[in-house]
Amino acid sequence: MTDSALETVLRHDRWIVGSAILIIVVLAWAYVLWLANDMDMGGMDMTGFRMIPAGIGIMLPASEPWRTIEFAYVFLMWAVMMVGMMAPSAAPMILMYASVGRRAKAQAKPFAATGWFAAGYLLAWTGFSLVATLLQWVIDRAALLDSRMTLASNLVGAIVLIVVGIYQWTPFKDVCLVQCQSPFLFLMRHGGFRDTPRGCLLLGLRHGSYCVGCCWLLMALLFIGGVMNVLWIALLALLVLLEKLTPAGRWIARAAGIACVAAGVWLLTSSLR
Repeated sequence: MTDSALETVLRHDRWIVGSAILIIVVLAWAYVLWLANDMDMGGMDMTGFRMIPAGIGIMLPASEPWRTIEFAYVFLMWAVMMVGMMAPSAAPMILMYASVGRRAKAQAKPFAATGWFAAGYLLAWTGFSLVATLLQWVIDRAALLDSRMTLASNLVGAIVLIVVGIYQWTPFKDVCLVQCQSPFLFLMRHGGFRDTPRGCLLLGLRHGSYCVGCCWLLMALLFIGGVMNVLWIALLALLVLLEKLTPAGRWIARAAGIACVAAGVWLLTSSLR
């Protein structure tokens, strides 16, 4: 295959993979918007009740223990929300895989399909979603969550903000962020792409795990602004995107950390008055 023909095929592959990522992200955000609209009861008094994020207006008494179906709906909410928030920042890595994979195939050294890598990445965030669901259940059982899935205690909210802000300055945050910012560096450090589905899946899982390590505490901020607050979700997604895809990402992360600590101190001072 000539170089020009190969480049044409590479561009074609990038368009296919990029379009697939875009469709997945759009569908995820559409689902989140649907759930958010369902959670908005137009001023309805929700005292003594909690809303199940199912998109079909299910409510339960706040004092009633979680049911299996509620746990499943909350888990689905977190999983889809993480796809919508995190897939855009993973796009450069996935697109690079598609390009390099096509070149390897042209040289008779094919890698496993791009979908295996993407599946591994999303599997890491699916695991995080399960932990987030369990955490939400614990917070809800402690009566610290209101009907809109927002922390009802300013004191707890202040502590969360301060902890998140401090984490943004930790070496562990920096290590994970570097792995997310530099796809090629990540590959060099971890032996390059794999030629088997299992190996590729595990490589995607490892990359996704670094991404979780970079952003997991930022997701706790959803309990501050409201888990189903679409504007708050979008702002956090934008922050993650700026951290990972811009040259100043490290300083953006630290600036966000300073802002979180300042907001936490202000909220702590207000709650203690």
